[in-house]
Amino acid sequence: MSALSLFVILYIVISIAIGLGVSFRVRNSTDYILAGRSLPIYVTIATVFATWFGSEAVLGMPATFMEEGLGGIVADPFGAGLCLVFVGLFFAGRLYRMKLLTIGDFYRQRFGKTVEILVSLAICISYLGWVSAQIVALGLTINLISGEAISMEFGMVIGLSVVMLYTIFGGMWSVAIMDFIQMMTIVGGLFVVAWLVAGRLDGGVMEVIDHASANNKFEFWPELDATAILAFVGAFVTLALGSIPQQDVFQRVMSAKDEKTAVHGTVIGGVFYIIFCFIPIFIVYGATMLDPGLIETYMGPDGDYQRILPSFILNDVPIFVQVIFFGALLSAIMSTAAGTLLAPSAILAENILKEAFNLNDKQLLKTLRICVFVFGLVVLAYAYLSTSAGLSIFEMVENAYLVTLCGAFVPLAFGVYWKKATNAGALLSIAFGVITWSVLEVLNIRMDAQGEAMMLPPQLAGLFMAIVGMLVGSLLPQLGAGKAKQAP
Repeated sequence: MSALSLFVILYIVISIAIGLGVSFRVRNSTDYILAGRSLPIYVTIATVFATWFGSEAVLGMPATFMEEGLGGIVADPFGAGLCLVFVGLFFAGRLYRMKLLTIGDFYRQRFGKTVEILVSLAICISYLGWVSAQIVALGLTINLISGEAISMEFGMVIGLSVVMLYTIFGGMWSVAIMDFIQMMTIVGGLFVVAWLVAGRLDGGVMEVIDHASANNKFEFWPELDATAILAFVGAFVTLALGSIPQQDVFQRVMSAKDEKTAVHGTVIGGVFYIIFCFIPIFIVYGATMLDPGLIETYMGPDGDYQRILPSFILNDVPIFVQVIFFGALLSAIMSTAAGTLLAPSAILAENILKEAFNLNDKQLLKTLRICVFVFGLVVLAYAYLSTSAGLSIFEMVENAYLVTLCGAFVPLAFGVYWKKATNAGALLSIAFGVITWSVLEVLNIRMDAQGEAMMLPPQLAGLFMAIVGMLVGSLLPQLGAGKAKQAP
């Protein structure tokens, strides 16, 4: 057994021990879902950062930058990072004061039980792609570390089992403590690898920047073409707005010890995420300059570009750097996977099952743990089917929030900022948004198979119709009531 494999085993054992060690803090459902609303700002920043910094940031995003340049990553990190900033600036304070347990509770208080259930189901579904991406990345990482002695599929089972174990027992307490420890590992590990790559290039950091600039990799804005502009905007808003009504983001806000910590921690975490995502991009770009064969091997028609960085680390750096890198990679993936596994489980237990089965707090806590286990099994199946269909980690993440963009964002934003928003408006918004997006998505898939492109991205049409539904459903009954009062 190699030294790297031994390290990974040790790292996993320590992670489980720490995660289980803090489980004694969990006494009720609030402790389990929100860590007792007691996290200080440095832990809040760490958990917010860890919300997004997972497999796609280390494996998917750099390869997308290599192919499409800065404009290709408008969704992530720019959309995802600014989502956190928007949450901090416009939603964190107002939602924190409501003392909610889940984001689904907001929809119940503001619009009623039907809206709560519909949105909760949409949010749970949206997590399948996101969590699956992390499980696929865990499987890929374990497969590479073992020298392919462990298959990717079995690696997915091992990785998911570890994350599920400490999440089931410790809930948000385990997630928060592990996020803080893992963020330190991520930051330190990737900086060491970046320093090593820069040191091997004659021009250091500037050589990478100059090379990327000369190859037009810093072109951000789309061409002055309606289709290109709409596709650019659609990719941005999918994560920038579609991931705002998400339980994992909400949990970080609500777990803070006070409103000020919730606001500042979320904004700082979002800004830090955008900035730090360029570290793995720099590492991958620099690695391909040191070893141009990586592009030919992994970015061809039969290649897997997600393997560029791990392969460079395994073949071109000393063992201690391999240990540091894979420690950082495992940290990034596990921290994101744990939080996003807990989030839909909390929504399912609190907003759907609690009232349906009249659960008391003790029963709810047990149900939460069962939901984590069951959702983990569903995610494993979805991850296997997604990889069989050839979806990349980046695509799985980018597609994860289309349903919440069209079905959950508008009721949240209007519910917070528009007093005239009504239950009927919220229901019509969900119906208009999701149906429009679904129909156009099917048409888009058919057109894409025929080599044609739809000018308007389905998610933008869905978002627009969700706004129309909210306005029509909220204003028409009020206008009708006003006319009735004026009638003689």
